[in-house]
Amino acid sequence: MGRLLQSGVLLASATVLLGGILYLKANASHPVNLRTFISEPADLRSATQLLRLLSHGNPAAIVQLGILFLIATPVARVIFAVIAFAIERDRLYVVVSLIVLAVLTLGLLH
Repeated sequence: MGRLLQSGVLLASATVLLGGILYLKANASHPVNLRTFISEPADLRSATQLLRLLSHGNPAAIVQLGILFLIATPVARVIFAVIAFAIERDRLYVVVSLIVLAVLTLGLLH
């Protein structure tokens, strides 16, 4: 389980780093206004639009993908725990892990 978390964080970090470098390279000549907050574009909030932007190599979409990898890492760990406890036939920990997975899923969807 430790390797799963480590691999997920490393993958997310590398993806965000790559996207950040590409973003800085693409926007190096644009002035930055730090007085007003500008939210992320709506295209980055939709899965289909995110995939479209990723196919075009959009740097902000690559950063967003890295953030999604980071969010998916603990979810994958809980899924792995459910499977491992089911193989060991430890019903109590399967139930507890499923409850944790349900809480994570509800938190992500709302």
